[in-house]
Amino acid sequence: MTINEGSTPQSMPATPIQSFERALQSELGKAVVGDGRHVEALAIALLVRGHVLMQGVPGLGKTLLARSLATALGGAFKRIQGTADLMPGDVIGVHVYDAAQARFVFRRGPLFADVVLVDEINRAGPKTQSALLEAMEERQVSSEGEVFRLAPEFMVIATQNPHEFEGTYPLPESQLDRFLMRIDLTYPAPELEAMVLREHGLRAAAAAVQPAPLDPEALRAARAALEQVHVSPAMIAYVLALATATRSHPQVAVGLSTRGAMWLLRAARAHAGIHGADHVTPDDVKAIASRVIAHRLSLTPEAALDGVPDTAVVEELLASTPVPR
Repeated sequence: MTINEGSTPQSMPATPIQSFERALQSELGKAVVGDGRHVEALAIALLVRGHVLMQGVPGLGKTLLARSLATALGGAFKRIQGTADLMPGDVIGVHVYDAAQARFVFRRGPLFADVVLVDEINRAGPKTQSALLEAMEERQVSSEGEVFRLAPEFMVIATQNPHEFEGTYPLPESQLDRFLMRIDLTYPAPELEAMVLREHGLRAAAAAVQPAPLDPEALRAARAALEQVHVSPAMIAYVLALATATRSHPQVAVGLSTRGAMWLLRAARAHAGIHGADHVTPDDVKAIASRVIAHRLSLTPEAALDGVPDTAVVEELLASTPVPR
């Protein structure tokens, strides 16, 4: 795996944020061969407690990456397969009658895990998709008037295939806005794909190397250190300017929400910390902007018909929005 070691000189001691990200790179690299930027993105999501949408064709390792992340965190992993007949109760859980107790008890669904993979989320119906809204935003679920808290480190990783539309339900803006970022997985470079074939092509799935659980204190220390990364008023104004620009772009029907702007600022802060900085710069915002903004933009019908990529709109906005000095 390509390991992203950040920009801090090797002679300087690593910060708690860098130590956590490097440990995550090392452990996930035992199971997943690929671009270290994807692991860096997952580290950012963990630092700011965000959810992740992975987009790409089948067979690129999305499930393996999510399962390996759960193993590295030492938490429970559950997988939900999106299908047209998937019901909210299949995800949240249901109340069933317990004859021994002579009352209805709540049987917890797969959402009660640390890392939940919702595979092909766009194949699930709108009602089931909406069942995830409360869980992702409030980290709790409601059933029959009762509220049940989810795991403290609850994280949703959802996948979808952008090239398949038959039998799918596009995610509504409210659902997309709950994802911190979208990670676009593409076919690996030839040398990386050759490495996958050499290391995993002839090995049984059961013999795959598993990541070792990370020290839980490392994540807590990294989150505490993140609070010390300074965000200046100028950077807040820059993020706000980007958000405003999305709302007036001629190819955008619905721009970045206030929630999206907050997530962009948090992600930029985590990116700065991972690269050893004690303050956020415009480069940190630019580095993470496409992953945080693109999936939140609703393009106009004309732009959609012309096949304009949402990432191209973000790059255009970054180039046209003045950078604070």
